[in-house]
This record gives sequence, structure tokens and C-alpha cells, in this order.
Amino acid sequence: MPSLAFDRNRDLVTADTRLVLPSGEGFMCTLQPGDVLRIVDLEGNQAVDTLFFDADRPYDHYSAAKTIAAQGNIYLTTGSVLLTESGRPLVRIVEDTCGRHDTLGGACSAQSNTVRYGHDKVHMHNCRDTFMLQIAMHEPRLAKRDLAPNVNFFMNVPVTPDGGLEFADGISGPGRYVEMEAMSRVIVLMSNCPQLNNPCNAYNPTPVEIVIWRRGV
Repeated sequence: MPSLAFDRNRDLVTADTRLVLPSGEGFMCTLQPGDVLRIVDLEGNQAVDTLFFDADRPYDHYSAAKTIAAQGNIYLTTGSVLLTESGRPLVRIVEDTCGRHDTLGGACSAQSNTVRYGHDKVHMHNCRDTFMLQIAMHEPRLAKRDLAPNVNFFMNVPVTPDGGLEFADGISGPGRYVEMEAMSRVIVLMSNCPQLNNPCNAYNPTPVEIVIWRRGV
């Protein structure tokens, strides 16, 4: 059977899963080999924090270090293969209309909001809490210790000349998307970022669309 990822004739109407995820909400699912996941930035400049796990070995999660070292690039785009800590391939990005995605900025949390923006921000909703809620609801094999450094789709975090990181204005736009094909059985854990304190969401978090095509359906 040909890869769904390269079947440009398929239509959104035929997708097996299609939903709009509001800002601040989470999503979790399991992909089978050959399944295709598309994340659409509906209004532009919306960061989507995402983690991947080997569904048969959940302790073997996405590794930013392994992925960066293997491709020789800190950014993800078409052709990037996301690897686990053990070096197993999880997903391959097969189409990307944004251009690049962050691997270094991590997920916002109550603690990071407090350190970066002040103690009055500790109450604000954050991606780490969304991850924990999704795990508690859907995946008993995972826990807080499994929340490794994540991918930030559509987020722009350039490295400064002195080696620091900058949370900069986004480079995405309305309707841009990233599409990836599962290379193994993969758990996807997602938070549509609610961050209001830096320009990663243009100070205005917005919904994204999630579309999944199941190879075996």
C-alpha cells in the first residue's frame, strides 16, 4: 500500500479524525505506522507544544538531542525524522508550509512563567499542566517524569549570537500546516499553548485544527 503521506489527492472530507483544538486545550492519541497527522495553524502564529512516545515502550520518548544530532539542524521541517532516546524513529515530517519548528524552547509551566515574567503569573494556565491533565485522563503508563523537552510546532525561537534563546514573533501564518507520518506505533501528546506573556502566540492564543488519516481505514 502506498504511503498516505505522499497521496496529495486525499481530501480533508475523507479524514478519519478532524477537530478544532482551542487554545489552552490538550489532545492525545495513538498513531499506527503509516497514519498521517496534520496540524493546521488556523489564524497564524500559534505555538503547539507536542511530545511523542513509542506506544509499545512509553518510557522511550522523543529525544531533542538525538533528533538534532542525527539531522545536524536545531529546527524541524520537511524530511526531519523525530527519534526516541534509543534512536528509534517515531514520525517523519512529510510536508511543512510553515518552514521550521522549534526544538529548544520547551513547554511553559507555572514555574517558568514565575521566573520569566513575575510571581503574579504563577496562576496562569500552561502547557505542562495541560500535558499532565491529558496523561491523567488517557495514559496511566506515563507520569510527570516522562515529560521530556518537547517540539514546539510553528514557534519561532532563534538562537542569539551569544548562544541564548529568544522567544520571537512567529513566522507562521493563517492556514499553514505541518504534516507527519508515523513510522511506528506512536503516542502523541499535544497542548495548544495558552501563553500570553511572550510573542510565541502573538499575545493572542488561537485554535488549531488536527487532522488524522488512518492508513488501515
